Amino acid sequence: MFSEVPGAIARAILIALLVATPALLVPSTGADTAQIAIVLSMLAGLMTFIEYYGKYPSIIEFRFAPPFNRVKFFALAIIVVCLSVIIRGQTLPTGWTQMLTGLGHSLGMAIDFPYSPVRLALLMLPADADRAQVDMVRIAAGISYAVSLAMMLIFVTQVRLLGWPARSGAFNVWINLPLFDPTGGRDVLFRLRRDAGLNVVLGALLPFLIPAIIRVVSNLVDPISISHPQTLIWTMTAWAFLPASMLMRGIAMSRIADMIEEKRRRAYARGTVLSDDEVLQSA
Repeated sequence: MFSEVPGAIARAILIALLVATPALLVPSTGADTAQIAIVLSMLAGLMTFIEYYGKYPSIIEFRFAPPFNRVKFFALAIIVVCLSVIIRGQTLPTGWTQMLTGLGHSLGMAIDFPYSPVRLALLMLPADADRAQVDMVRIAAGISYAVSLAMMLIFVTQVRLLGWPARSGAFNVWINLPLFDPTGGRDVLFRLRRDAGLNVVLGALLPFLIPAIIRVVSNLVDPISISHPQTLIWTMTAWAFLPASMLMRGIAMSRIADMIEEKRRRAYARGTVLSDDEVLQSA
């Protein structure tokens, strides 16, 4: 158990720093916002430590199937840091901030075409938003969406070309999918493919649905202005990262279903029948 402590502490520190990054980098952060960010970062770090200190996971999926979570963490960190640095550059410009701002502007303009996710993300702005706000949201959307696409491309490469997760050894569904109940209802293979399809569909639709939902809600209640630096960073991060994360989960579950189907086919060819426990423990 004690061998898990250094890794759990390192992950907890990284998560805590990630949550606190916008408050640390954006100079206009108020004292109350900074205190809330520190508390949230400490809670996130504590939850991460508890999760990785335990022998078996309780929430985090694919914990024993690297680099699934590592790819997601680095992509999330890149988005948060880049957006924080860009917003910092509005007050304290440097060569790095200007370079990232120019890159985000180019990416945003390239993806900003009719009915594109970036164009729909601009719908989250109020009708009277000025040009500076529109440009900032476009830059943030361009950076966030590009990094999310790169994250998915890297993972698909791991799956298709590098044989994830088989190259890391046998894949245990029980411990890598703690939120998946293999005993509930129909065949495991059917439910894995169903959940994979659901995640892929939702992941593909959410970048288009989130702006529309926010726009509808803003007409019913007083909206939180995404022109605020902290709100802009976390809103655009969630808008791009959550759908991409769901797509990755769908691709991963589809891959696990393929592995289970292949194992069953080999077992049937040998004239043996595998129980669900045997399949789930060494897919």
